[in-house]
Amino acid sequence: MSDNHLGTLRALREAALRGGGAKRVDQQHARGKLTARERLALLIDADSFQELGALATHHSSDFGMDAQRFPGDGIVTGFGKINGRRVAVFAQDFTVLGGSFSEVQSHKICRIQDLALESGIPLIGLNDSGGARIQEGVRSLAAYGEVFTRNVLASGVIPQLSVMMGPCAGGAVYSPALTDLVIMSATTSYMFLTGPEVIRAVTGEEVSIADLGGPLVHAARSGVAHLVAVGEAEAIAMARLVLSYLPQNNTEDAPQIAPYDAPNRMDEALNTLVPGDENAPYDIRDAIVAIGDYDSFLEVQPDYAANAVVGFARLDGYAIGVIANQPAVMAGALDIDASDKIARFIRLCDAFNLPIITFVDCPGFLPGVAQEYGGVIRHGAKIIYAYCEATVPKISVVTRKAIGGSYVAMSSKQMRSDLAFAWPTAQIAVMGAEGAVRILFREQLAKAEDPAAAEAEFVRAYRERFFNPYHAADIGQIDEVIEPSETRPRLVRALEVLRTKVQHNPPKKHGLMPI
Repeated sequence: MSDNHLGTLRALREAALRGGGAKRVDQQHARGKLTARERLALLIDADSFQELGALATHHSSDFGMDAQRFPGDGIVTGFGKINGRRVAVFAQDFTVLGGSFSEVQSHKICRIQDLALESGIPLIGLNDSGGARIQEGVRSLAAYGEVFTRNVLASGVIPQLSVMMGPCAGGAVYSPALTDLVIMSATTSYMFLTGPEVIRAVTGEEVSIADLGGPLVHAARSGVAHLVAVGEAEAIAMARLVLSYLPQNNTEDAPQIAPYDAPNRMDEALNTLVPGDENAPYDIRDAIVAIGDYDSFLEVQPDYAANAVVGFARLDGYAIGVIANQPAVMAGALDIDASDKIARFIRLCDAFNLPIITFVDCPGFLPGVAQEYGGVIRHGAKIIYAYCEATVPKISVVTRKAIGGSYVAMSSKQMRSDLAFAWPTAQIAVMGAEGAVRILFREQLAKAEDPAAAEAEFVRAYRERFFNPYHAADIGQIDEVIEPSETRPRLVRALEVLRTKVQHNPPKKHGLMPI
């Protein structure tokens, strides 16, 4: 091979490494942002990245684009390893034409999506783009559709993570929304369908970019973001951490790391975690942290629908999914947003073979006109659908209240759960004592000389019979009443048995989830 040939190749590779040039790289850094390649260097294990499509460029005939040809066309794609495990990645390069999405970008992303799906490895996208490339007209819009289709086909087959590093607007937001988890950098990213200027022109509403589509909005109000990191380096580290809980694809078991926490460890503090006052709050995360392997709990969507807690953890080194009511917020009652949050996380765990541990302390579904009009029936049914559909090992632990429909919905044995444990503080009943007494003993109360005293006596009797786990255990709805302190070893041993569980759903194209 001649020196000319080698020189040409090396010059093109060097041009691809420079992105949009030194000036644009400096501008990127001035905004507090890393370049695409700097981000990949943090994400991927050293010396493991293999790039594809580094020399691809857009069609020079596009309107006004003849003089703006950059190798790579504003995106870096390829393969690498994270903690020694293979992954596929793409990173949009804002220094090249603002990272604008082009037909060539689509071809490169689709190529890496196809290879990831065929190889059965996770796909991570680092998003930083000004939107569709206007000069390409409808071609850039059609290109989005190609990416969306592959997002859907890969869903539930390989893990897909979106890490938001900069702007993401218009149709571009649908690709991250179709992936499994969205991580946003708090300092540099935002997402919205229509920007502040369009909203001002159409509706007259005044809103800033941050208030419209910033990380705090999507973490606490819309639920679009699952995790928010302080900055870009932290967001990338979070993506690496999340992948450690997920298998490479849906044919693999939940990953295990070398056990480092004693499986028989017991925590006496759990015996006093639930207050003596049945209406007093406590933080269920204290139980999750104490029961799981030390420092293994990673909460997902912590600021959205905070009356429910979901996240990843480990038991004896094995990755698991954790779902819990949060009695410290709204007494742990289920509402529309909490139902959506729980149902989606169940399906994520089931898709990637993570056993599900559910901690139950729920007085029921949140009452109110707004909830009923908003479709709480439909949204609550999502939890039931997701639990019933899931075939992974499922274990429930009733820590306190399991009242009415929430008892059934929250991984009861009727939802095909494998084991149901309860703490001595558990209260399992059709409804609250006061409401039940007023229905059951309406006539007696009406005739009583002292209705208040009679009601108090009926309430006491009702509580004595139903507001404990022993009646449910007596009829087999609870497998075992356990001391809170022994919950960890009980769960470790149960999952050891259930690890080889095999359960199948009836053959069908798909069910109709009440979405």
